[in-house]
Amino acid sequence: MSLEVGDKAPDFTLPADGGGKVSLKELNGKTVVLYFYPKDDTPGCTAEACAFRDQLPDFSKVKAAIVGISRDSVKSHDKFKKKFELPFPLASDEDGKVCEAYGTWVEKSMYGKKYMGIERATFLIDGKGVIRNIWRKVKVPGHADDVLKAAAGLK
Repeated sequence: MSLEVGDKAPDFTLPADGGGKVSLKELNGKTVVLYFYPKDDTPGCTAEACAFRDQLPDFSKVKAAIVGISRDSVKSHDKFKKKFELPFPLASDEDGKVCEAYGTWVEKSMYGKKYMGIERATFLIDGKGVIRNIWRKVKVPGHADDVLKAAAGLK
């Protein structure tokens, strides 16, 4: 299943860093930047998380909440979040059900080997739970800027 702009975003409740939970329903009424990333504390994922972190004041101005999702454990998220002082929730989708619902669990290829993994993707969801923008196969440099511009355009 592939989600499109205009679709209702699949709801979820996942365990998050710090022993908390994050659910799309609880963020109702807010613009949500939901970004999927392959692995905590790897170069691309760290650069992406830090870009969102550094621009959080600007995302806050447009009343956008940021949530990161990977299949890493809550314990891994706790370490990653502390190391890079990430001020937004990181949700743990260990069984991959949310990744599948959003179409980010895909076959990848590295050095000729095929394997399943998370496609770096971001979904911009409006306050009514409708997907307003989708970025797939995200290239990290400049991505947070692009998402911020789109989020600002929802107001």
